[in-house]
Amino acid sequence: MPTIVVDVMPKAELLDPQGKAVSGALARLGISDFSDVRIGKRFELTVDGEVTDEVLASARKVADEILSNSVIEDVVGVEVVE
Repeated sequence: MPTIVVDVMPKAELLDPQGKAVSGALARLGISDFSDVRIGKRFELTVDGEVTDEVLASARKVADEILSNSVIEDVVGVEVVE
């Protein structure tokens, strides 16, 4: 069954407290390879049947209206994985 993956991230201009906490933990562990950490959400929508243009449009609408908070988050990806 195909799956539609939706990735949601905090808006770039907003503080990401979880990301800052992870970034600080990495620094305390001596891991300095990364300059910033941002934490988002991933949703997997399983489709019964074929992923048509209509199904993909529906997934994009759900991502924009239900899975993300447009005030503080951006939908950064909606893709089909087999």
